[in-house]
Amino acid sequence: MRPLSDFFLRISAKSYLWLLIAIMAVGLCALNEYLPENGRPLPGDEWLRDQFVQLRAKDRAEERLALIDIDDHSISVLGAAPWPRERIADLIEKLITEFDVRGVALDIYFEEHKDTVGDQRLAALAEHGPVVLAQAFDFDKNKQTPARNGQLTGGKPVAAFNQAELARMAQATGYIANHSGLSNARYVSNIGFVPDLDGTLRRIPVQTRFDGKVYSELSRALLECCSKLNANQLFAHKSRFSDVDENGFSRVEYSRTLSSYEVVPALSVLQDMAPLEALRGKYIIIGSSSLALADRVPTPLWYSTSGFLVHAQALSTMLDEHEGRAYVKWPGRLIALLFTVLTAGMAMFMFPRFSAWSNTLMLGLASVAWVALAYLVVDHDMWFSPVGPLAANFFLLAVAVPFGWQTAQRKSRRLLGTLQQYVAKAVVQELLRSDLKDPLAPRQLHVTTLIADMEGYTSQVENLPMEGAANLTREFLECLTGPVLAKGGTLDKYTGDGLVAFWGAPLPVENHADLALDAAIEIVRNVRKLSAQYEQQGRKKIRVRIGIESGIAIAGDFGSSFRSIYTAVGDSVNTASRLEDAARHYPHDIIIGKGTVEGSTRHQFQALGERLLKGKEKPTTIYTVEVTA
Repeated sequence: MRPLSDFFLRISAKSYLWLLIAIMAVGLCALNEYLPENGRPLPGDEWLRDQFVQLRAKDRAEERLALIDIDDHSISVLGAAPWPRERIADLIEKLITEFDVRGVALDIYFEEHKDTVGDQRLAALAEHGPVVLAQAFDFDKNKQTPARNGQLTGGKPVAAFNQAELARMAQATGYIANHSGLSNARYVSNIGFVPDLDGTLRRIPVQTRFDGKVYSELSRALLECCSKLNANQLFAHKSRFSDVDENGFSRVEYSRTLSSYEVVPALSVLQDMAPLEALRGKYIIIGSSSLALADRVPTPLWYSTSGFLVHAQALSTMLDEHEGRAYVKWPGRLIALLFTVLTAGMAMFMFPRFSAWSNTLMLGLASVAWVALAYLVVDHDMWFSPVGPLAANFFLLAVAVPFGWQTAQRKSRRLLGTLQQYVAKAVVQELLRSDLKDPLAPRQLHVTTLIADMEGYTSQVENLPMEGAANLTREFLECLTGPVLAKGGTLDKYTGDGLVAFWGAPLPVENHADLALDAAIEIVRNVRKLSAQYEQQGRKKIRVRIGIESGIAIAGDFGSSFRSIYTAVGDSVNTASRLEDAARHYPHDIIIGKGTVEGSTRHQFQALGERLLKGKEKPTTIYTVEVTA
């Protein structure tokens, strides 16, 4: 258990926050995926599906069925609707006898008795012929007085179905049926529907329960009536229409464009102008596109679609399935959730490491990839939420990108704070303008190193109280630090009673040797002033020793995972330290190496001869500069 606990302790609070954001994004997707459709909190699913429907609809001629349209032209020639029942009977008889159609379904119901002869002929056709009548069920549970018009006909007793099947059926509350004279019809379908909240018709009840019986939707009833297969064979295998929502409604696939269907005006059939090949052997749906009959509904394909075209789409889907088009159901919800987990995982990895622009681009590409995948999945699962992963991506964009930007800003502020401890404010500003990716990364640069120390520090503080020793140290270091920062130097570190500084890093500086010499001269002046004050107070004289050398060094952030420091390492740095130590043997406060002399352009030097420095094999020529008051 100890290694596992150590692992969690090593995870930073920021990592936990990234994990929390990723979990929230996945949770948002899961919420939208697994709640019932009418309880999903995020909008947009239906709009996106409508775009998919329009892209997927094939402009492919439907040769298995045809539509007989009581259109405006037919009405203008033969008379206003509703037509006499004899005319409807003539239309059906011609289709059956002269055109030898497979079967006829009416998207029209006959609520009241009209002409007696016509009603009798319709009743005979419905009782003995391949004819499916229609009645419309109502599904509005909020109506105080549901409709009960006409006499319900047909239907199968609920005892013929198991509980699982019954649970997946739509429950009707009322109906508008045909008059009692048509009560002996063999096949009667339901043409009632419930549009979505935006008024668009996207789903229909495949089977409807009412008053102890089950009624089929028009396209299903037409297949039960007129297909060569019996009902058990027709619906034995898994069908797209087996998938229903929580209310028992199934989505209409709208797999074909509206122009794919053969639409024959009723007038052409009645006046023997319709070609036989246009209708022979086909399933027929009779309906109307007339604006006067108001049988038009918005669908994903068109804002004003004739109702019988919706039933035609449903019939095409059922024919496709029962003629060999397999329906393979994919786990759409699981696919959406796994995709979101993958995207959130990428976000956790990328957001702390890459720029906001890169992360936004990643989310944009992920969203495009998901839309492409959802376009494929929707053909196999029409109930998952295609918006879920997009909403998760938007959440990451709205929350994680700003969080990553804020984190980067905090990191930058910490970096600036760290830099300001080392270098002058002007150097920090120049670093920002230089736009270096990592200004503290180790780099090889030409630098000048200055090392300063108090001579005889131990003897200075041995008789002082602790507070006095602390004040002496602080005042001495202020004499050293001010000139270093004023001349644009980088403060490497304090060495108790001294400091190490360098010029030329983190940014290269052409006159780094002269800047270091300027700072050294100013340090000596500051220390001499402080020493004079001490001497007036009866205290010991203090002296600073300074060593300066220029050369190649590696400057950067060095250290371990526990602690690091920005410093410079190299032979020139070591030489500066040796020169500072050698100053104890000279009356001069500043001892300078040959590299600094060669790099200086505006100082005069005094040669002090050669000296074998500690750690060197050959003598080193050393110099000094005069410090005037």
